[in-house]
Amino acid sequence: MTVHPGFTGEDQPKASIFNQCIRCGFCLPTCPTYLETMTETSGPRGRIGLVKAVAEERIDLLSPGFVEQMSQCLDCRACEAVCPSGVRYGQLVETARTQIQRARAGSETGMQRAVRGFVLRTLFAHLDVMRAAAAVLRFAQQTGLTALAGVAGMGRQAKLAPKIPGAFFVPRGQRVEAKRPAGLAFLHAGCIMQVAFARVHEATMRMLVRSGLSTIVPSDQGCCGAIAIHAGDMALGREFAKRNIVAFERSGADVYVVNAAGCGSALKEYAELFDGDAEWAQRAAAFSSRVRDVTEVLDAMPLGEPSRPIDARVTYQEPCHLVHAQRVSAAPRRLLQSIPGLRLIEMNESAVCCGSAGVYNLTQPEMASRLQRRKVENVTRTGATIVATANPGCAMQVAAGLHDAGYDARVAHIVELLDEAYG
Repeated sequence: MTVHPGFTGEDQPKASIFNQCIRCGFCLPTCPTYLETMTETSGPRGRIGLVKAVAEERIDLLSPGFVEQMSQCLDCRACEAVCPSGVRYGQLVETARTQIQRARAGSETGMQRAVRGFVLRTLFAHLDVMRAAAAVLRFAQQTGLTALAGVAGMGRQAKLAPKIPGAFFVPRGQRVEAKRPAGLAFLHAGCIMQVAFARVHEATMRMLVRSGLSTIVPSDQGCCGAIAIHAGDMALGREFAKRNIVAFERSGADVYVVNAAGCGSALKEYAELFDGDAEWAQRAAAFSSRVRDVTEVLDAMPLGEPSRPIDARVTYQEPCHLVHAQRVSAAPRRLLQSIPGLRLIEMNESAVCCGSAGVYNLTQPEMASRLQRRKVENVTRTGATIVATANPGCAMQVAAGLHDAGYDARVAHIVELLDEAYG
């Protein structure tokens, strides 16, 4: 059996980060997996202890317990938001996963390498391939072929898949001018958003123009890199990041606008991703300083009063990477409360992860299902007929959970509701 003592090479968890933890335990009540298991190792404090133990060569890098806990973590950053010592826990988990993936790469089967390579280096790296795959999924949904997914043991995946619309939102250099432009916004098209949530992008463009921002969608942008980073391929994440940095620099835009919370978090962290890189650090920092979630932008702009009421009970599902990683919580609520007729009903545990977390609901289905049920129970207690959110993964996870529970509620992005209210 091969022994893997300590961390090696690039992208190691930093002692300066894990030694910041004072073991106070403030993080535990905020951690979704700890709330479900009440087990120390399933909380941030326990996982930091495991990272430190590997760094000090007290346990093996590929010991089953360490690998399991680094995989079970949602990387939701709830612990970071309450940590009195400012521990950058997300960096620990992401670098630990990179170390694990690098160490076990040689032991993967040919099929495992092929699947991983296709997903990360083909599907997310080449979005024309993703659009082709989405077109196949759309055909299967329209013809009922998705019913065969259960026979193939992929029933859960088919349930979680969003309904693919008739048209995609493809970045082709589109530009829409505001009547009296106050600036130029670069819209991040992303990957899943392009094929499953085209209507959200269209609503976002209309709202940005209404706010006074001319809006462009450059064709040379790409995936933000979050999926690669979370999967332990930080090198690939940097490749994706460089593409977006260059695209923004070429665009001449004033602000880089994102309507997917997970993407926004990754984009805002490019400066950390290139920390110490002489060529890219300054460019990455300049880029990240211009990234804003769409709710931040619209909340700061003079929109005026909405013209159309939305008569509904609405509850807000806070995306982890918006509230915890980006610390944006008040702006989405102010925007929702500005809509006439809308009654915002706060749900219990609004900021506890729904279990989506990128592809977590596929890689950790048991825990993801537990968190999904927990979220659905909290939604149903509000009596809401609309669940507002600001991230595609949350939208898919919550919608699937509500459907399974037989609870009739629409799941909508905040900008969709605003676009309706502003006509």
